[in-house]
Amino acid sequence: MLWVLLFLGICMNAAAQLLLKAGMNQIGYFDFSVANAWPISLKVATSMPIISGLFIYVFSVMLWLLVLSRLPVSVAYPMVSLGYILNAITAYYLFAEPFSSMRILGIFIIIAGVYLVARSA
Repeated sequence: MLWVLLFLGICMNAAAQLLLKAGMNQIGYFDFSVANAWPISLKVATSMPIISGLFIYVFSVMLWLLVLSRLPVSVAYPMVSLGYILNAITAYYLFAEPFSSMRILGIFIIIAGVYLVARSA
């Protein structure tokens, strides 16, 4: 059950990051300046993908705290890197982000590392 909670938290964190990205895609590129502070803050504060992403992120943190109360951080934290894999794959489909051979190699290295950490638990 603990591993299910950990994986659920990782998935929620990944989903939150993807929603934040979707919200920022809607807002678009902006320069940091005093003149932009209020208009951009208003757009961010009223963006449903961003609000949803932050809401899901809060729940993922609650799950993370639950997991940390039961699992050593030296085991739990490396598992969070699975979120990088979820985000890379999902961003490829949702946002047409590149998926190069180097990125695929990196994903396999992450999987190998997570496997080794999980085996040591």
